[in-house]
Amino acid sequence: MTPALAPSNILVDQVGDWLTRVAFTGAELDEVARGCFDRLAAAGLPIARAQVTFSILHPLYRAVGFTWRRVDGLKIEAYRHVRNGQADRFRKSPYFVLLSNKLDYLRRRISPEETSEFPILEELKQEGMTDYLAYVHSFEPFEDDGRAQGMMGSWATDRAGGFIDADIAALLKIQSQLALVSKMAVLKRLAGNVLTTYLGGDAGRRVMSGQIKRGDGETIRAALVMGDMRNSTELSEKLGRQGYIDTLDEFFDAIAKPFAMEGGQILSFLGDGFLGVYPCERNRAESQQACRRALKAAEIASWRMADFNRQRRAANEEPIGFGLGLHVGNVMFGNVGLQDRLTFSAFGRAVNEVTRLESLTKKYPSQLIASDAFVEYCGGAWNELGREKLRGVEQEMTVYSPQPGQVITEEMCKFADRLEEDGYSDAENVVLLHRDSKRLSPSESLAS
Repeated sequence: MTPALAPSNILVDQVGDWLTRVAFTGAELDEVARGCFDRLAAAGLPIARAQVTFSILHPLYRAVGFTWRRVDGLKIEAYRHVRNGQADRFRKSPYFVLLSNKLDYLRRRISPEETSEFPILEELKQEGMTDYLAYVHSFEPFEDDGRAQGMMGSWATDRAGGFIDADIAALLKIQSQLALVSKMAVLKRLAGNVLTTYLGGDAGRRVMSGQIKRGDGETIRAALVMGDMRNSTELSEKLGRQGYIDTLDEFFDAIAKPFAMEGGQILSFLGDGFLGVYPCERNRAESQQACRRALKAAEIASWRMADFNRQRRAANEEPIGFGLGLHVGNVMFGNVGLQDRLTFSAFGRAVNEVTRLESLTKKYPSQLIASDAFVEYCGGAWNELGREKLRGVEQEMTVYSPQPGQVITEEMCKFADRLEEDGYSDAENVVLLHRDSKRLSPSESLAS
């Protein structure tokens, strides 16, 4: 058998130089992983499969991973937290051995004739792999229980005889550089995800782009929605702290999620209420589209609340009342507060008016009330409720409630199907540590 050739140090160094360059460009994790693995293969390293997993600090996912194969490229996976300990597959993985024993690397030959020590090696055996090298790069010191935030990964080859020492030396060198560049990408993405999770998508992007001074902002036109829970004070006293928080989360999931999934932006959660907007240009066509999308989401939210309350009644729990106000107008959008403690918020006359409209659901027998301006742009069938003098508004406003059935049952079913396919809240989707969240294939166990 012809001896395996050592990889070119010059070409391996070129991969390291590329990693250094992309570190300054703010590249995403998937770009870093794909580019590194493709270049290593092009440099002559006999890798048939490479995998990296980043253990990350956030409440919903414990890791995000990238698996590269020479034959079909990169696959992205997100791994959810598992209740009551680690998944059984992870406990039987090389990564668990590495973390439990605070090891830096673990190598295993893969023999067709012998039973492998780990299930993942049995799977790799079926792919024709002959050698496997796993490693850990911590971004911080190990905790006492073996936990660490950092990067875990593995290399596998299908070359007869496996890796030679020169291959391993090159891989160990590159994985250190890969870990450093990946840490920078993780921190950048984590900062962006924290902002979008707590401020909202558009507000988070504005802050990341440099709108950080008090007074920074602009005026936008938008269809607005204000939602609120009824009798929340009594409910909080009855349920206690945790019970009320859980109920509030379920309430927001039922009533606010349709607006986010139908193209709106939830700007803020105000206690037991929320404010959402559908930005649009200052022309009739865009205003019509924004108002119709807001109405569709409001009808779906009402349908979801009805289903939510049916479930509560079945569990002998009191139903949750709510109100929704719909309006359209100009909104001031920007940084307000103290010099060293700012919030990104929406304010102005239109925000005050939609708040007043929502409060009218306590007066009229309708859980959804819209302004005459909203109805004019939206069109459709509406019931006129009356003329109202809103507090702080000079002119009276005619208010309306939608006639039932404007969003047909087919649309409700489509939304339910999307929820089942997605399975994640809006917050879960934004905390993922890469931009292409639609390509994620969630799993309950860490791959190796």
